[in-house]
Amino acid sequence: MNPATTRAASGDRAAGAVRRPARPGIVAAIARNTFREAVRDRVLYLLLFFALGLILLSRVLSMITVGDETKILKDFGLSAIGLFGVLTAVLMGVGLVFREIERRTVQVLLARPIRRADFLLGKFAGLALVLAVNTGLMTLGLYALLALHGAADPGLLRGIGLLYIEQLVMTAAALLFSSFSTPILSSLLTLGLYAVGHLSWSLLLLEEKLPPGAGRAVSHAFYWLLPNLDRLDIKAEVVHQVALAPSLVALAAVYGAGWVLVLLAGACAVFARREFV
Repeated sequence: MNPATTRAASGDRAAGAVRRPARPGIVAAIARNTFREAVRDRVLYLLLFFALGLILLSRVLSMITVGDETKILKDFGLSAIGLFGVLTAVLMGVGLVFREIERRTVQVLLARPIRRADFLLGKFAGLALVLAVNTGLMTLGLYALLALHGAADPGLLRGIGLLYIEQLVMTAAALLFSSFSTPILSSLLTLGLYAVGHLSWSLLLLEEKLPPGAGRAVSHAFYWLLPNLDRLDIKAEVVHQVALAPSLVALAAVYGAGWVLVLLAGACAVFARREFV
């Protein structure tokens, strides 16, 4: 066995024996390093470029499409923020752990007094900061276009906030899948979870059409066991300025944050048992 691996394993056992909580200083240091690495990734700028390009394209489409120009701008803008934010979370999230394992730098890090949970939480926090900056830039681009129409609606921020939480859910899912599989498979699993999360309503329809028995029970169980990402999607409501109770938005945010914690806990549990050879 590699000496670095042996030291990492012994360090993990010692940390586990003491049952120390995650140390904010170490997590913050890993997060800063992750952020610096991410902002140098060309994929990030490519996705941001396409997102801002789509937002600008919405301006052209609003001029040649029949309908309310302002609503078209809002709809396209929010869709761009949501789509490219999730793509950034998935494409960069699945590579956070794999790159460290492939370069064997994770063995060097874990040979120090760094818990595996600290390592994963730091990676998550760093990418969360990247996504916050990314989402902020796309939001500024959208509001700049809306300001030209005199329609810089502050109500859009509620929808953008929930879209950001959805990105965090996808980041946590990407970390979970990448902790035990390859980047390609992790990307497919994360995108599959995203698709299922927005189609969870179909499980209820399937349950109604199935006869009583195991099939209906399985459909019902999957509906509750899988994340319902539609709860974080209020684009239609904010675009059409439908009144939303503050408690509804708050509950949606808590729901998303809960899934982030569940997925991160799963990722830490799986990663803690992974062997590096």
